[in-house]
Amino acid sequence: MPRPAHILLVEDNRLDIELTLDAFKEARLGNSVYVAKNGEEAMDYLLGRRQFGDREEYPLPDIILLDLKMPGMDGFEVLRRVKAEPEVKRIPVIILTSSREEGDLALSYDCGANSYLTKPVSFEGFLKVVQQVQDYWLILNIGPPKEQE
Repeated sequence: MPRPAHILLVEDNRLDIELTLDAFKEARLGNSVYVAKNGEEAMDYLLGRRQFGDREEYPLPDIILLDLKMPGMDGFEVLRRVKAEPEVKRIPVIILTSSREEGDLALSYDCGANSYLTKPVSFEGFLKVVQQVQDYWLILNIGPPKEQE
């Protein structure tokens, strides 16, 4: 049986964080989820900076769920930086946003997003999205090999 996946959720909205975590709990998914509340914290986590230096306590995630619209470093900038860093560039980044704007969709893929999902309005819809993310990205998908040093 595979180990539980590590997920980095990058989200600044408290209600969306709670909704996402509740959906993971309701779906009984045995994954560990770390929440970064802004882009700067996400990059510190991913690069093992500041309080995130201990990889036993803060392991690299298997996937990143990334919101786009955040103050400070927005999701597009996080995405650009992730894809430019050799240590983390192969981690799948799934945009999880309420934006249905075609420009946001295009820019997300141009910056290297692996998937683009819009947040459903209902909890049931959100639960389905979480289960589908789990099924595809953490079970069916064969992830890329780790970057060699």
